[in-house]
Amino acid sequence: MGAVSWVTAVAQLFLAVGLVMLAVSGRQRARQRLDRRLMVVDRKLDTIMRHLGIVEPEAEYPEVVGLLVTGDRIQAIKVYRERTGVSLADAKRDVERLEREYFTRTPERP
Repeated sequence: MGAVSWVTAVAQLFLAVGLVMLAVSGRQRARQRLDRRLMVVDRKLDTIMRHLGIVEPEAEYPEVVGLLVTGDRIQAIKVYRERTGVSLADAKRDVERLEREYFTRTPERP
C-alpha cells in the first residue's frame, strides 16, 4: 500500500511540474508575441516621425528617463539626486517634471 501512495505522489508531482512548465512557456510565447508587435509599432512610429520631421529630443538624464520608462520612479529620484546633488524634495519635483515632459509630450503643429 505504501508503494502505491509513493507512486501516486510522484505522479502528482510530475503533473504539477508539467502544468507549471506549460503555464510558463505560454507566458513566454505571449511575451515574445508582444515584443515582436511592439517592435513593429515602434518601427511604424519612427517612420511617421521621420515623415513629419519630428525629432525626439535627447533625454537630459537618460538613466533617469530609462528608470521612469520601467516604472521605477523611486530609483529614478535616487539616481537624479546622486547625479545632481539636490535635495529629496527638489529631486522628486524635477523627476516628476521630467516624467510629465517625456511621457506627455505631443508634437507641435505647424
